[in-house]
Amino acid sequence: KEFDDCTVAKILELVENASSQKAHVENFITKFAKYYTPAVVIIAAALAVFGSIFMSGGVSEAIQRACIFLVVSCPCALVISVPLSFFGGIGAASRRGILVKGSNFLEAMAKTDTIVFDKTGTLTKGTFRVTKLAPVEGSSESSLLLNTATAEQYSSHPIALSVLSAWKEKNGKELAKVEDAQEIAGKGLKVTAGGHVIHAGNQSLMAELGLTVPTPEEAATVVYTAVDGVYSGYLLISDEVKEDAKEAISRLHHVGVKKTVMLTGDRKAIGEYTAKLLDLDEVHTDLLPADKVSYVNDYCNKKTKGRMVCFVGDGINDAPVLARADVGIAMGGLGSDAAVEAADIVIMEDQPSKLADVIQIGRRTVQICNQNIVFAIAVKVIILVLVAAGFANMWAAVFADVGVAVIAILNAMRTLYYKPQK
Repeated sequence: KEFDDCTVAKILELVENASSQKAHVENFITKFAKYYTPAVVIIAAALAVFGSIFMSGGVSEAIQRACIFLVVSCPCALVISVPLSFFGGIGAASRRGILVKGSNFLEAMAKTDTIVFDKTGTLTKGTFRVTKLAPVEGSSESSLLLNTATAEQYSSHPIALSVLSAWKEKNGKELAKVEDAQEIAGKGLKVTAGGHVIHAGNQSLMAELGLTVPTPEEAATVVYTAVDGVYSGYLLISDEVKEDAKEAISRLHHVGVKKTVMLTGDRKAIGEYTAKLLDLDEVHTDLLPADKVSYVNDYCNKKTKGRMVCFVGDGINDAPVLARADVGIAMGGLGSDAAVEAADIVIMEDQPSKLADVIQIGRRTVQICNQNIVFAIAVKVIILVLVAAGFANMWAAVFADVGVAVIAILNAMRTLYYKPQK
């Protein structure tokens, strides 16, 4: 690809633009400073005017007290430390191979209590292999594999690639040239080759052709094949669960995520087997891409106020769901460009266990940010009252301004070096 369209360029763009998406607390501080600054200037002016009338020290003491008041009231501790906390949090995440597109998404992860997963390529490796060939009586395994591979040869789907790989291993011969190919969304493929019409896909595709097919008991993906409208058999294709997938779900429950859900287009037996293996709370199977959007939409509508719903996916068909969820997370290592583009957070190493890391980093960042806000406002309010009453001098004002800012900045820098707990 050209540089502007390559993965490296997209990653650089994500990093450069991460600060443009502000968290709610950052927006609050911006609005707060907008009203706070003119308010304290007016109060300082009033202190100078009325102080010169009512204070025993006269005009000079009143002006000095007003100047001290202004020094104390400077909001730089808030304006600097709050964005810096989120910059540090984004930096801490990037050190672990997690790219966060904006501080608002890091803040949202701190409030996430429902995480919805795609299955293939997210919780599983997405590396399929043909484990069984089941032709109808009177037909051969070689014939079934040949017809299925012929139908799948122009598809880039991982399942199609596994069928082609199995054909090359067993035969290695060139496949018949396809004269016409049609993808049937969410169901399979229809091709014309060698004078025959071949259908390869799931049970729904066979039902469209009016064919009754067996349902295998094994927890594997099934590809059914029909030639000229006649059922010819099925292939079983297996996928492996990622090594850290079970650990990822366990850690998510440990950090307080209330619900973990898996949405998959696979049949019920596979989905329930994987969900039980990983200890997921819910699983929904036999879904088309539009069905996934519908489920995530329902979770978003039913969520508790102040809580967030996160979706984790990797394929191009996950892009609409990633965009719909409160926070969309894409597996960037093997994920499609469309998924990475639509996501708010990208996990570059394709490790589900990184999800708990980003939640912990988000919570720690918000915690430190709140510490800075409370500390800065509390110190300033106390010293402002003391200045107005004449009990604080310029040294106290310098501490309330520069000292508080330095302390808040040092505290904010802790986010950059935070290490999530395993």
